Amino acid sequence: MSQPNQSFEQQLQEKAIENTLKKIKHKILVLSGKGGVGKSTVAVNLAVGLAAKGKKVGLIDVDLHGPSVPRMLGIRDGFPGGEHPKPMVWPGNPNLSVVSIEPLMPDRERSVIWRGPIKIGVIRQFISDLEWDPQDYLVIDCPPGTGDEPLTVAQTITGAQALIVTTPQEVALADVRKSIDFCHQVNLPILGLVENMAGMVCPHCGQAIEFLKTGGGSNLATAAGLNMLGSVPFTPGVVEAGDSGRPDSGPFAGIVDNVINRFEKTE
Repeated sequence: MSQPNQSFEQQLQEKAIENTLKKIKHKILVLSGKGGVGKSTVAVNLAVGLAAKGKKVGLIDVDLHGPSVPRMLGIRDGFPGGEHPKPMVWPGNPNLSVVSIEPLMPDRERSVIWRGPIKIGVIRQFISDLEWDPQDYLVIDCPPGTGDEPLTVAQTITGAQALIVTTPQEVALADVRKSIDFCHQVNLPILGLVENMAGMVCPHCGQAIEFLKTGGGSNLATAAGLNMLGSVPFTPGVVEAGDSGRPDSGPFAGIVDNVINRFEKTE
């Protein structure tokens, strides 16, 4: 709803955002309290996995300073043009639409040095100024922490739920607790936790290696009364697939199924 002191342009944008969000059934905000936990890997593979299930999926990369979604999906071009009055989102595949700032930059190696108001404006434009088809799911990949980007998404995308990514060690879990508190403070429902890099199997001897421990995520989920959506071991194949721009969502299949079941259960 527009506020009395909003300009006419702001009111138009609010209406455009409202119209876009009406086309989207379920919105998932992927958060992490700490960088390096594989948040973007989870977001990309969740979106790809949902699309592989026949769901229409939108994926927005709002990590404006360090966008990695385009490279993980092999995107090198800008948004498609066409006869539409609004630019079209990038078609990752027939069921996946992608938006990120990186394909719009003239030089991908240049840093993005923006303050909060500019970042807030860009994120809102991703929703209001692009042509979105009806979607079953919208997955939003946020930068780590509780700053401008996740706050803007939480306040702009009504009906969103948070999926929080962590690794098992206590250093990461301490920051996840801050993310949980953030969600409570901004009234953002938490869909559940995902534990990434939960040990690995040695490719040579076949023994399990708990190099970042295991079970920390599930213990935190139990203590906080949250859903545990799944635990993913460190897999070199996932790293290679992301680097090559051809993600393999196989190791995330259980998480994809749990996400679908959670939303269908509420429906």
